[in-house]
Amino acid sequence: MPSHLRLPPLDPRLSGFTGWTRAHWESVADHLLNSVVPYATDDFAQYRLPGRASRSGPVSDGLEGFARTFLLAAFRIAGAGGAVPPALLERYAAGLVAGTDPARRYAWPALTDMSQPLVEAASVALALHETRRWLFDRLSPAQQDRVVAWLAGFVGRRTPANNWVLFQVVVEQFLAEVGGPHEPDEIIGGLERIEDWYVGDGWYSDGKGKNFDYYAGWAMHLYPSLWARMAGDTARQELYAARLHRFLTQYQHLFAADGGPVHQGRSLIYRFATVAPLWLGALTGASPLPPGRTRRIASGVLRHFAERGVPDRRGLLTCGWYDAFPPGTQDYSGPASPYWASKAFLGLLLPPRHPVWTDAEAAAPIDLADQSVAMPAPGWLLHATREDGVVRLVNHGSDRDRVQDPAGPPDPHYLRLAYTSHTGPDIGDEAIDGQLAVVSPEGVPSLRRHIQPLTVAEGFAASAYQDGPVRVVTASVLDGPAEIRVHKVTAPAGHGIRDGGHALAAHEPPAADAADTWALARRADGLTSVVRGLHGYTGAGVATARGVNAFGPHSATPYVICADHPGGTAVYVSLVLLTAAGQEPPVPDVRVDGDEVVLSTPDTEPIRVRLTGEPECVR
Repeated sequence: MPSHLRLPPLDPRLSGFTGWTRAHWESVADHLLNSVVPYATDDFAQYRLPGRASRSGPVSDGLEGFARTFLLAAFRIAGAGGAVPPALLERYAAGLVAGTDPARRYAWPALTDMSQPLVEAASVALALHETRRWLFDRLSPAQQDRVVAWLAGFVGRRTPANNWVLFQVVVEQFLAEVGGPHEPDEIIGGLERIEDWYVGDGWYSDGKGKNFDYYAGWAMHLYPSLWARMAGDTARQELYAARLHRFLTQYQHLFAADGGPVHQGRSLIYRFATVAPLWLGALTGASPLPPGRTRRIASGVLRHFAERGVPDRRGLLTCGWYDAFPPGTQDYSGPASPYWASKAFLGLLLPPRHPVWTDAEAAAPIDLADQSVAMPAPGWLLHATREDGVVRLVNHGSDRDRVQDPAGPPDPHYLRLAYTSHTGPDIGDEAIDGQLAVVSPEGVPSLRRHIQPLTVAEGFAASAYQDGPVRVVTASVLDGPAEIRVHKVTAPAGHGIRDGGHALAAHEPPAADAADTWALARRADGLTSVVRGLHGYTGAGVATARGVNAFGPHSATPYVICADHPGGTAVYVSLVLLTAAGQEPPVPDVRVDGDEVVLSTPDTEPIRVRLTGEPECVR
């Protein structure tokens, strides 16, 4: 454990997997809250943390520092029944008073259409709701009026058509609680809007399109459920609880045995906010998980990052995964943006005697056996292996392209074929990991955008993409830790084919090796990325890069190639593997007959993959 983070002793009796207890969560929360104090303005209205400013500018960023740490403080205060150091209450009371007074030097920006302060207003409102009797109710009437007036700036405002509609819902609900201006139609309108984005099995897209990522949990589930808790709306509470129950049945599988979340989607600088929906399930009574499993997974995630230097030696959360990583940070993010990670501490609202804190930790699914989970709603397959604790996500559905600039670069956190708990995508034009690219004679690769989902079934999924004259249909067959990719490629003659495996990254360059149609990259800790060409490929190699991967400054990606596509349609088959177990699964024999591919090994029945019409897999 990094020496700067002082934690209580581990408790292997109560927490046999992680050793962490509620006291550890409280210690991390206190450390985070104390560490931002040196960066507060003298009136505590803003927290101006060091780092690159967001596109909204330093004043908005300073408000963000207040609002997001206030949410953490609120969970800590309410969870302790107000029994926290008085200085914590005094800081945030002072900041509320100063920030909402337009005459003060560090007053907060007004709430205007489509502006970043709208996001921060939601954190302020939720924090005020949870701490009302210790903070808001103790302000003078004039001070309360100014807080209400600032929040009331949200009434009538326009937001982007995504999770932002929920910020208006919770802000106006708090205003309703305290007798402030609000529009009931705007509250209900925001809740109704997310119905357009519900796709089943507990999954929401974050707005129009196929924007599947962690926002489904830490936003699309979180805010409606907390709103229902605020409003006492039992009918909607039951609706949201039923959806959350289904969601968590699948979501619990997205975490490695060592606590690492699958590295997919945007805003990954929020890190352990990924556990917020797990605590939400316990808080609302909606969870399908035993209480001890909720804590085992959540504590595993927080411990995972703490053991890897998060927060840093200043006690701050940086814009990165482990270390700061600017290439993976969106332009809307500023120095305080990572403190949306405060949502991870939602569990502190559960009293110390709640079973999530008092039951012995219970095994997560990956602790018990290998896992294979089909997720048709987002178009994902998940496969995890108990031996090495690695989780792998095969993507045949999420692309986020409907809200991206069509002239801009494809988003590496959505469009790759695979993501894992132990690797991240390389970022930049030269990246090749997780992509089947058809490369023109001029060296221009096709781009996998606007993914067309075709099917998701147990252990099998398929999708397609079109880029000019190039069309690629890809089917994935899960085989333990391996993914067997079957690509049906239609392209002009003379193009090349390249299939990239997982990008390994570390502080030192991974070892690399390649021969014929096989390539490998291996980290010093034994984590290994392998690609084998099983049909249609003529060569292999390992691409290396620096400074493009959130997991370390040096990255290496194995790949296989076919130098000369014959023109028309041809089939290519590869095996893609990420493992820390040290032994590869058997390599299947492959027979291709038109649009049918038969995979077989001496110990298994043949697997038939048919690519005509809707692809199917017959085992």
